[in-house]
Amino acid sequence: MSTNLRPFHLAFPVHDLDAARIFYGGLMGCEEGRSSSHWIDFNLYGHQIVTHLDESRASAKMTNPVDGGDVPVPHFGVVLTIGEWDKLAERLNTAGIDFVIPPTIRFKGQTGEQATMFFTDPSGNALEFKAFADDSQIFAKD
Repeated sequence: MSTNLRPFHLAFPVHDLDAARIFYGGLMGCEEGRSSSHWIDFNLYGHQIVTHLDESRASAKMTNPVDGGDVPVPHFGVVLTIGEWDKLAERLNTAGIDFVIPPTIRFKGQTGEQATMFFTDPSGNALEFKAFADDSQIFAKD
C-alpha cells in the first residue's frame, strides 16, 4: 500500500443540510469547508466528502451477508488506525448511535481480521469505519 495516498472525493445526497452539518461536523468531528445553500464540503480524516441537498432523498435498504452480518449497500467510510477506531466507537456509543452493525471484530482469526462498525447518517447513507491490527491485511487474500 502506498504511503503517498491522495485524498478521495465523494459526493452524495442528503435530505437536510442542517442535519448533515450536525452529524458530520458535530458528531463525526469533520471540519467544514466550503458550502452553499445546496451543498457542504467536509474533511473526513483528510478526505473530501460533499453532502448535496436532495429533499426527496430516500435511503436504500439493500444488504449483503458478510461474516454473519447484513452489510448495507452502498456504504462508505475510512480505514482508521485501531486507536482512531476505538475513539470513534466510544464517541458514537456515548452519543447513542443506533448501529446497523455495532463495533465488532469481523473475520476473527482469519485473513483480513478487522474491527468494524456500520451506522447511518440522518439521510440513511450507510457508513462503515474499520481498522486492522496489521495493515498488511487490508488487501490480503486467503
